[in-house]
Amino acid sequence: MAKATRHQRRTALRVMIATELVIAMVTGATVVFAYNQVNNGITEGDKIPHQVAPPEEKPLPTSAINILVMGSDARNCDGCGIDSETGEGGSDTTILIHVAKGRKSAYGISIPRDTLVDRPDCTLDGNTIPGQEDATWNEAFALGGPACTVAQLEALTGIYVNDYITIDFGGFKDMVDAVGGVEVCIPEDVDDEVAHIHFDAGTQKLDGDESLKYVRERHSTANSDLGRMKRQQAFISSMLNTVMSAGTLTNPQKVYDFAKALGGSIETNPEIASVGKLVKLATSLRGANLAHIKFVTAPTTDFPVDDPNWGRLQLTDEADALWAKVKKDEPLGTFGKGAISGKNQSGDKAEAAANGLCS
Repeated sequence: MAKATRHQRRTALRVMIATELVIAMVTGATVVFAYNQVNNGITEGDKIPHQVAPPEEKPLPTSAINILVMGSDARNCDGCGIDSETGEGGSDTTILIHVAKGRKSAYGISIPRDTLVDRPDCTLDGNTIPGQEDATWNEAFALGGPACTVAQLEALTGIYVNDYITIDFGGFKDMVDAVGGVEVCIPEDVDDEVAHIHFDAGTQKLDGDESLKYVRERHSTANSDLGRMKRQQAFISSMLNTVMSAGTLTNPQKVYDFAKALGGSIETNPEIASVGKLVKLATSLRGANLAHIKFVTAPTTDFPVDDPNWGRLQLTDEADALWAKVKKDEPLGTFGKGAISGKNQSGDKAEAAANGLCS
């Protein structure tokens, strides 16, 4: 191959510099536009009516934090009525995210929506929503929204929750489409005649509509709601990998579309209800290793068949030990055995087989 002349090298250099300048200007304009679009889409929710006192030590950017993430089951977005249920505005998904001190690792604890708990009184803007014994977990969201769900978790566990984030079905779909779909592995054909959901077995990339059906399906696969929660955990792990991949982070349009979808569909407590505050929070987590983010489910058991509460779930004594780990900022230990993670998106073989996931 002939050696490039000085003129050719200078021309190539000018083209490279010009290209980089164009990219910088376009990206910069996109960032400013995206900031305004996303910032205007975030909904500021109620302040948390805390049931427990915050940690005594002064919070630092590297302190351990707890964030309650919830998904609303409202069907009022386009294409969200994928089943015969009305939704009623309850919390379809509740995951307590504990980020360890140093913010290099984290774990999420899913709480089944049909778990019976004692719901405390919840006062918002001077109005009190009466508590109730043996209430299903997601009633707190239906009656008082995310802030009352946080109050319920604090009263139940003694864990101080720093912030909450709620996302609706429509935002979920748009985020999936923004990153070009999310890959999942389905071990066997799904034929849900109740909700009219059908999937062929195998590894495949799902778009937003398909992904919503996949994480909502619960009639034909293992363990009904518990199995569905495991699929949701696995899906979140796969989506995290997709969002953090080079193919997403180096594509300004994908980043913008994802941010816009997220910002247009979330509700947070006032303390983080802006792009700047959310970016600050996200920046503090930038050193987290996806392999060190695990997902588990709060320990529950069925009520006996002859019990009036049969069909619901009750927390076991092991749950208290799990809450204690969160409060002490301790790793999961044996609770994390075989857990779903960013590295292992189906958990171990036993976990996968029990919950309709590929091993």
